[in-house]
Amino acid sequence: MIENTITPPTRMRSLLAWWHTSSTGPLLALAGIDWLVHVLAGNNYGYFRDELYYLQDGLHPAFGYVDQAPLIGWLAALTNLIFHDSLFGIHLISATFGAALVFIAGLIARELGGGRFAQILTAVATMMTLVFLATGSIFSMDVIDEVSWAMGTLVLVRILRQNTPRLWLLFGVVAGIGLLNKYTMLFFGFGVVVGILCTPNRAMFRTRWPWLGGLIAFGFFLPDLLWNAANGFPTFTFWMHYGGLSGGGPLGFLANQLFSINPLNIPLVVAGLLYYFRHPAGKPYRALGWTYVILYGIFTLINAKSYFLTPIYPMLYAAGALQFESALGKGWRRWSIPAYVVGLTLSGVALAPLAMPLLSPQAFTASYAALTTLGNGGAGQSNSGPFPQYLGDRFGWHAMTREVTATYRSLPMSEQHQACVFTENYGEASALRFFAAPHQLPPVISGHNNFFLWGPAGCSGEVLIVVGIDPTQGPQFVTQAAAYYDKVTPGGAISCAYCMGSENGTLIYILAQPKIPFERIWPKLKHFD
Repeated sequence: MIENTITPPTRMRSLLAWWHTSSTGPLLALAGIDWLVHVLAGNNYGYFRDELYYLQDGLHPAFGYVDQAPLIGWLAALTNLIFHDSLFGIHLISATFGAALVFIAGLIARELGGGRFAQILTAVATMMTLVFLATGSIFSMDVIDEVSWAMGTLVLVRILRQNTPRLWLLFGVVAGIGLLNKYTMLFFGFGVVVGILCTPNRAMFRTRWPWLGGLIAFGFFLPDLLWNAANGFPTFTFWMHYGGLSGGGPLGFLANQLFSINPLNIPLVVAGLLYYFRHPAGKPYRALGWTYVILYGIFTLINAKSYFLTPIYPMLYAAGALQFESALGKGWRRWSIPAYVVGLTLSGVALAPLAMPLLSPQAFTASYAALTTLGNGGAGQSNSGPFPQYLGDRFGWHAMTREVTATYRSLPMSEQHQACVFTENYGEASALRFFAAPHQLPPVISGHNNFFLWGPAGCSGEVLIVVGIDPTQGPQFVTQAAAYYDKVTPGGAISCAYCMGSENGTLIYILAQPKIPFERIWPKLKHFD
């Protein structure tokens, strides 16, 4: 019998040797740091508006939803099963996807031929991208979308490097999962196809593999399409009325891009484009450069929010990092490039409180509130309040629930038995359903997006507590409500610290004595936007 001669010190030396020679170890370490920061910071403020909405989706699993693809609802159902919808549980998922993005970005640099330095620099650049810092702290479709684009890029680089068309089948699987998550994967797929058609790699389309990959992706998308057909195509109606495209015009879109990715990442982006279009080693991957150019043009033309494009940047960071790596040790670059990496890291750390809930509300308003407009611009928002929308929409839900509950309890007992709560938007409805204790409130309904399809929940409409009326629109609402109810009574106002301006000061009204049956009123309350 041969004795095991590998001692613990030997194992430790082997591990350290692997760490110093392998790039995988540092990539895992960076991904782990990213994960840990998001896990520790993600619970500091509270549930984000859309998180509450997705948790309601999880209670109504389906193959489609009005304003999103189905995967987020399925994940929400899973978090309810495992974590009981705890804030820690849902942010554990977003943090894991955010860490995966950092790791995959480094792998893209490796696949392009980058060494240890290029891979680490790509991962650091991805970590310090402000949009990625933000999405890693929110349970949403966006962080999964970023990972889907990165995985698609990794597979595409392998296809172009090895000239292996059969890998289009894997690309189809990645794109299909991406479509289950968010429809912006359609833009990525379109950009990739047109980008390849702009290069000699177009010959791949003479084989069956890209077409089979596209068929696989469509197979993932088909259940959502069939769900839409069965429900009157609500998603198409939603996009026809969607008012959320707010890139601010060509100049605004450009400015928001530069801020969203972190201004110190701009040299990497420029170097990456030069690599794809000018460097001989980048010629096989020129389709990636064209993909960026094409999508930048499309998103500018449709005035899209700046973060629609940010999932594409890891492919540019990776190519730019190769350029920086090749310049290491050459004259003045020998010290300037490491100094740049340090500066990039420090800039990301300094701007991180603007992207994720790191500081207390008091500390944020004292130090970062002046940058709120920049944060809103990068997120395609124009909401007022001390916080950018992606942070501010985590405040105020408890205050709203208390005020609505007090209004409900102020009603005569006869009206309480007939009452329902109706909200103007999905965020208010989701929060009231989530935070109200059992039997504390009557059924909470809304005509906004998925809530309309979920129906009036048995509400008779005899007494409606209407929540979320803009204070400037109060008289107009009273006039409109009087057409359907004989009795329209003010029920108070919602006041909340740190919340979005659109939620602070909103009015509550009590409607009673309907003039027509509620089943005739309900269809008029639908708004998909």
